[in-house]
Amino acid sequence: MTAEETTAGSAGGRLVLAATPMGDIGDASQRLRDALSTADVVAAEDTRRTRALAKALGLEISGRVVSFYDHVETARIPALLDDITAGRTVLLVTDAGMPSVSDPGYRMVAACVERDLPVTCLPGPSAVTTALALSALPVERFCFDGFPPRKSGARRQWLRTLRTEPRACVFFEAPHRLADCLADAVEVLGPDRRAAVCRELTKTYEQVVRGTLAELAAWAVEGARGEITVVLEGAAPTEADPASLVDEVQALVDDGMRLKDACAQVAGATGASRRELYDAVLAARASR
Repeated sequence: MTAEETTAGSAGGRLVLAATPMGDIGDASQRLRDALSTADVVAAEDTRRTRALAKALGLEISGRVVSFYDHVETARIPALLDDITAGRTVLLVTDAGMPSVSDPGYRMVAACVERDLPVTCLPGPSAVTTALALSALPVERFCFDGFPPRKSGARRQWLRTLRTEPRACVFFEAPHRLADCLADAVEVLGPDRRAAVCRELTKTYEQVVRGTLAELAAWAVEGARGEITVVLEGAAPTEADPASLVDEVQALVDDGMRLKDACAQVAGATGASRRELYDAVLAARASR
């Protein structure tokens, strides 16, 4: 096994990932400003927004600007790799925040690593770390889960994996799905688990609402607008009782999962013994 290494100061072509402001233009770093002005190629999730950003910063993009959003990402990569190989600097930016974090970028980075081409990053704004800092929850250890599943059944199954997760969990959610997501969280995780809903971070109407899941679910019914980031408190350590998890296993079986696989999934998420859980399900069936 060999270690992979990239050097930020490598000469010649390279890929530069750059974080862009989430809302407040003042969050643009000087390094981002310099990179937008000098990069040979700017690969942008939305070319119009990137040009508008440059205009707001009072600078001119001198390089070639190409679109780089989800549906064209794979098709764009070969030409961008050729640019880097030819000695050009390719700057990759998304609409807001850090590329690769629920935004395009990962595949381009992986392709550069595969070709042994230099990759570096200009750090900056991120909704993930901003929400964690504002949550007023213990976040020394956390996990990031992107967007929850859209359908309630799949979303509840995802929430079950967080029942005993000791780390804080941060995730994004669409405003029109927030109320349903929080309602499902109350049912699966209980009404007293604490969380914070952060909306429009760094923007004029920034708002952070903190409370229990029950309180936040009631608040969200009125509707929330804008970009939403949720921070969920980590679970307190508990002793998993197999008998109390039978219904959870049965729900997965009813959705089409094999009993052994359902027991394995619930046991992995709760810390219960897989064998004891399997026996508990069989015992519950026999008693009906």
